[in-house]
Amino acid sequence: MKFRRYSPPVPVDESKLSNGAYPAPPSGVKRTHKDYGIGESANRLPIAPESTVNKEMKILFLKHKFGFLSVAFLTLLTVAASLVPPRVFGIFLQTLQKNPEDVQISQVVGIVGIAILVRTIFSYFTNVRASILGEFILSSVRERFVEKVIEIPPSAAERAGSGELLSRTTTDIDHITWAMRDAVPIISICLIQIIGISAAIMTTAPVFMLATLAILPIVAISTRWYLHRSPQAYRIQSSAYCTVNSVLVETAESGRTIDALRLGNDRNERTHAASARWLEWERYTLNLRVRWFPTIEVNSVLPAALVLAFGAIFYSIDSSKPGYIGIATITAGVLYAQMMVQPIEELLWCIDELQTGKASLGRLFGINEIPPREIKDAKPDGKTIESSNVRFGYRAGKDVLRDISFLLKPGTRLAIVGPSGAGKSTLGRLLAGLQPPDLGKITVGNAEIGFLPVEQARMEVALVTQEHHVFIGTLRQNVSLAKPDVSDEEIWQALEAVDAAGWAKALENGLDTIVGSGGARLLPAQAQQVALSRLVLADPHTLILDEATSLLDQRAAKHLENSLAAVLAGRTVIAIAHRLQTAFDADLIAVIEDGQISEWGSHNDLMLANGAYAKLWRSWRDES
Repeated sequence: MKFRRYSPPVPVDESKLSNGAYPAPPSGVKRTHKDYGIGESANRLPIAPESTVNKEMKILFLKHKFGFLSVAFLTLLTVAASLVPPRVFGIFLQTLQKNPEDVQISQVVGIVGIAILVRTIFSYFTNVRASILGEFILSSVRERFVEKVIEIPPSAAERAGSGELLSRTTTDIDHITWAMRDAVPIISICLIQIIGISAAIMTTAPVFMLATLAILPIVAISTRWYLHRSPQAYRIQSSAYCTVNSVLVETAESGRTIDALRLGNDRNERTHAASARWLEWERYTLNLRVRWFPTIEVNSVLPAALVLAFGAIFYSIDSSKPGYIGIATITAGVLYAQMMVQPIEELLWCIDELQTGKASLGRLFGINEIPPREIKDAKPDGKTIESSNVRFGYRAGKDVLRDISFLLKPGTRLAIVGPSGAGKSTLGRLLAGLQPPDLGKITVGNAEIGFLPVEQARMEVALVTQEHHVFIGTLRQNVSLAKPDVSDEEIWQALEAVDAAGWAKALENGLDTIVGSGGARLLPAQAQQVALSRLVLADPHTLILDEATSLLDQRAAKHLENSLAAVLAGRTVIAIAHRLQTAFDADLIAVIEDGQISEWGSHNDLMLANGAYAKLWRSWRDES
């Protein structure tokens, strides 16, 4: 694909870029799915503008300023040692020309050898300190990203999708690894080397400075041209690659659904569309580099040649007249000019790599652009849960829940039932404080649960869903996540409460058995029991069980619920389940239909009302 005048595939709109609306490829390419839109732009996490990235980089520099200063000091010593051999060789050649009998080879070799040894030692420590500095910077970026991801509202992360977060935590981290660990320290070293060598050239013969920097206008113009286009292009390229990742992850996670609905061709088309757009931007950035790099290569030849030419002109002047330059000065000048080539080239190459790193930094720091979860300074004064005229929707103008109002006294067992898609799980999330409602409020002891600090909210209300995760580590570590300082005895009691102690004791190393990816494989039902044991240790006064026993067969689920009865005694329990046996045992039942509570009361009351719940109950009894 050719790009005339090296214009990007489409004009870059910075506002669209920050909002996640990534441009499509140019015309002439077969398009599908609404010109490669693929419907993902509205859900993307934001991308930080360049001003924010520069500000964050400044913060990183100030945080690690002593590391930068130590690298700068060691670099100065390395450069100082590097400047000795050219000067010694120049004096040696001049002495050899005028007074050959005064030449002392052993002295020259000794001085040069000591200078090279000193340079090697300081260079070693410079590279070590620079690498350590890069690792500390990279660690700071990673830790800050994880902290921000944890702080963002769950709804924002869910809308973005697993592919978006996966891309930012893997591909983008990989991109900035080299930039932070190597490029930033190397740029610092190169700048100091250029300054040191320039000072040496000015001291030797100022006129050679003009020859050495004659290439600077060409390099500056071409680099300015490149930097005017590359940052945005790299950012869009990274975003396009993220789209590829998202499509692949979504396809892999929904394999069974795709097969069931025969959507294979559709997913293939989406994958090809996303890949084609990423490839277009990959080609565009490659064309930018192809046009910029030749000017860098000129830098490796022209400065030394110009210094040699200038030296020849001034050497031809009579030695008794002003302007004459001796062989020693010319030799030192040529060697210094040649020494200048390496740091300039490395600096420019690192600037190119830094563009990719900055693009990824923009995506990582884009997490900062998400408005933080609003926190209110309030403390619950009781355990009563109240919902007042709650409305909530995942999209503007489309409510999932409407006019939800009720009051739950401490110790009440509430069952929430209704058809799939009615809003049961959404209500459970709101009651757990994962996100606040759009209108109305949900309070626990007169404090709005959706605006409490996460740690405090989890002490009040805990949610266990049918989704579960086993972390890589020991069984002890997995169970004690909710309360890390518990004893083994308490862990066994928690496992016993969820009927998991039997299989846990049968493991090869008991609580020290490594589970999760690469460790002992836990069955889905066992993983769910681990999640429930965490709930036992967390010990909140209100529990929300969103089909928490869905992965167990009916008999095992009933046995587990009986085992949990002692743990749940005295607590407020809100159970969301399709098994109506749970509703039969509850004190109150809420029937949700089309986002609203259509019925409210005990099992007997609702059966007498002969409404939606009575129909569900009879249908369920007939099936079972």
